[in-house]
Amino acid sequence: MVLDFLRRSDGEAQTASPPERKASATGPVIAWQGAGRVVWSPRDTASLTKSGFVGNPIGFRCVKLIAEAAAAVPLVCQDTGRRYETHPVLSLLARPNGAQGRADLLEALFGQILLSGNGYIEAVGSGGMPFELHVLRSDRMNLVPGKDGWPVAYEYTVGGRKHRFDMAAEVAPICHIRSFHPQDDHYGLSPMQAAATAIDVHSSASRWSKALLDNAARPSGAIVYRGADGGPGTMTADQYDRLLSEMEMHHQGARNAGRPMLLEGGLDWKPMGFSPSDMEFQETKRDAAREIATAFGVPPMLLGIPGDMTYANYQEANRAFYRLTVLPLATRVAATIADWLSRFSGEVVTLAPDLDQIPALSVEREAQWARIGAASFLTDAEKRALLGLPPVVDGGV
Repeated sequence: MVLDFLRRSDGEAQTASPPERKASATGPVIAWQGAGRVVWSPRDTASLTKSGFVGNPIGFRCVKLIAEAAAAVPLVCQDTGRRYETHPVLSLLARPNGAQGRADLLEALFGQILLSGNGYIEAVGSGGMPFELHVLRSDRMNLVPGKDGWPVAYEYTVGGRKHRFDMAAEVAPICHIRSFHPQDDHYGLSPMQAAATAIDVHSSASRWSKALLDNAARPSGAIVYRGADGGPGTMTADQYDRLLSEMEMHHQGARNAGRPMLLEGGLDWKPMGFSPSDMEFQETKRDAAREIATAFGVPPMLLGIPGDMTYANYQEANRAFYRLTVLPLATRVAATIADWLSRFSGEVVTLAPDLDQIPALSVEREAQWARIGAASFLTDAEKRALLGLPPVVDGGV
């Protein structure tokens, strides 16, 4: 009967033979390759920073190249009537705090914007111009919206503790600079998010190459086990485990490259060549690197990526890099900081890149100066306005 096994004694249960089972047709073959499902990295700021900046050389170089170039752009401070050589805004930016200089602060700010789409600057001090400026980490900052949707506060979380910045004050203590995001009213969209898929592909291709090197830079294969009669056979569990251990210990890794394989009776090695998809891995990796560079706005030529002939030479690529990526970012950030700091002092000033001091644009500026200088139908005031210079005040500059 079906329930007879419940009436068996313990001794009968121990001596009972296991039920017979059919042998698998694939049992004699031990496969040394396999396919897995697609796994994408998380899309939060901390995970993207770890995978796309810390763990990917293309993403790292793109962020460093843009942040360092934008932080090194000379800035001019001026109002509607004059250009200032010395000004409290310039002095504050030159030494924003005791641990950072101008380049360090701006590089950290541009880096946060590129990695997360958001940059936060904290003003320290009360009354008049701030004493210090600090860049806060974007992954630790949370915006608190009010009933009307506008931010009423920012919360900065460190080690389980929160500090609240009240935005209801006359002058906001936090300057929030964010990139355009079509689907978010409060947070910006970073190039790292747009390039996340390409970063995963590039990193996976690198891991595949590393795994191939660890496997003695040889394609995978299969060990076929045959029985005593030469036909298909089944290995015991101990034989299977011993074979796996010996393969991992003596035939994998760079130190075992070229070591001959000693197989016992009944075992046969069947090498498998590279498939066309395997051979295209390097091209896939280069395409992913170009996609990452495109998302950040960096010409692939500046990163040493082969196969890119978009620009005729390195100088042209560098000029396009400044015109299309560095200057728009630096101009927008400088204008936002100037507007924010002007509220502390009550004096309206502007900060803008000094195009005359950027070596990459020297050829363009020389041609512009020559063209405007030769225009006899323009007055001196009109020429200065076209060149971005303030008007002459009392015979001075």
